Amino acid sequence: MKPKSPLSLQLYQVLKERGYSEELADLITRNLNTDFTAGRMLGYLSHYSILPDTEIVDEMLAILAERNRIMQKKELEAANASWNAYLNQQFIEDDEEEE
Repeated sequence: MKPKSPLSLQLYQVLKERGYSEELADLITRNLNTDFTAGRMLGYLSHYSILPDTEIVDEMLAILAERNRIMQKKELEAANASWNAYLNQQFIEDDEEEE
């Protein structure tokens, strides 16, 4: 598994300072181990003083689902760009053959 980012380590400290168990803080930061995902959770936590464990886990799952959608979108955009480049190259080659 990827090492924890600086924001992920900060998230761990925030969770511990708010009285959440070490086990929960570790679970959350093992899954939200990038600055993007940990930053999203820190933003969420900034709106509340205390939340039930289940709500924190639910938000973690929502953040991970969002991250997966973003990654999938980027993969599809890259595939589409490659396909368009291929089609453009075919069009140029066909045009050169006609001349």
